[in-house]
Amino acid sequence: MRILTLNANGIRSAARKGLFEWLPAQQADVVCVQETKAQEAQLDAAHRPAGYHCHWHDARSKKGYSGVAVFSRHAPDSVLDTLGWEPFDCEGRYLEVRFGTLSVVSLYLPSGSSGELRQGFKFEVMAWFSGVLDGWLRSGREYVLCGDWNIVRSALDIKNWKSNQKNSGCLPEERAWLNELIEQRGWVDTYRTLKPAAQEYTWWSNRGAAYANDVGWRIDYQLTTPGMRERLRACRVHRSPRFSDHAPYAVDYAMDLR
Repeated sequence: MRILTLNANGIRSAARKGLFEWLPAQQADVVCVQETKAQEAQLDAAHRPAGYHCHWHDARSKKGYSGVAVFSRHAPDSVLDTLGWEPFDCEGRYLEVRFGTLSVVSLYLPSGSSGELRQGFKFEVMAWFSGVLDGWLRSGREYVLCGDWNIVRSALDIKNWKSNQKNSGCLPEERAWLNELIEQRGWVDTYRTLKPAAQEYTWWSNRGAAYANDVGWRIDYQLTTPGMRERLRACRVHRSPRFSDHAPYAVDYAMDLR
């Protein structure tokens, strides 16, 4: 089973850059997309890859904002798009598809880079979401959480470590929260498990020559429940071609959805 995740920074923009021509060759069983920046009714067949069941959760708070999607080769048993906290749910940041005892989630956690108000909301989400994550760990289900977490873990995950210590996404409180989920509570960072010492990035600022100089951040993850660790086989960050300011990240698991 191959799962691919991508923050598209606008599904229509990514489509114009060739995302849906590239996708078939990747042979992904499940594709999780974040920041669709569209309402489902605005999207035609060009944004629904052939051979996939397509599910969307659009932002209700405002149009052209946030939004997540999941494309799957096999029809899921069920689809969930609310977690019970309206300030988060209305922004279209969560979509879960279930196949038997496996859940695959397309997740887009907030950024705080626009200012104190959104950074405060990010901290609120982190505190609340910890309880959701603990519930998933206790559920008996296996989870693969795909998406843009807007947080780096360590110096290995960002080019300019020292100069970003006071910037959203690299704040000590954010890193401590994410690392505790992984190092203490048991969530598995698939990339770091498969590539313990590698230094690759999944996001580059559009300012300057960040992409050309590989001045990036690793903020896109597939985190799994502990039971999925032994199923990990390989992973790949697709640095090119470029469909957005984020790179697609794919993971192979020893598992069959059928």
